[in-house]
Amino acid sequence: MSSSSAVSACPISADVRDAAPPSPDTLAYSFTLPAGAVSSRIAREATRVALQAHGLADMTEAAVQVVAELAACACRFTPDASVYVSLRFREGALRVILYDGHPRHSHPRLAAACDARRRAALRVLACVVRVCEGEWGFGEAREPGGGTRMWAVLPWRGAREFSGGAVKG
Repeated sequence: MSSSSAVSACPISADVRDAAPPSPDTLAYSFTLPAGAVSSRIAREATRVALQAHGLADMTEAAVQVVAELAACACRFTPDASVYVSLRFREGALRVILYDGHPRHSHPRLAAACDARRRAALRVLACVVRVCEGEWGFGEAREPGGGTRMWAVLPWRGAREFSGGAVKG
């Protein structure tokens, strides 16, 4: 049997060639980073590339700052070797989530002290999100393995204004 007439057990879909180009509403990325000093830089660069590819370059400055702050905090707090990052654009806003392996403390005073340290580490993030008229927070991760889930929501309009972009409409 010649290779041109062979039947493949792994068909190649022609749908991939017909896929729509990236748009804001198709921005959906998740990745795992090592919990080290270089991870904040990698998260920034990945965010920058994703936003540009999806036509959201005008919100890059705010988004990159938020991702960098969350990644640095996650790497500082996690006892694990890695942190998990999720970027999604939905309903006119970029949603950034980072998971680290630092479990919530069961003792109320320890939990309050740890939360205060985390809030202090995220002061710059809080300022950026406030200027963008977004929201942020952290709490117990509901996913298997536990840890802490930190998140920020940046509305496109606010992030564009933060970045100095002209807002239309």
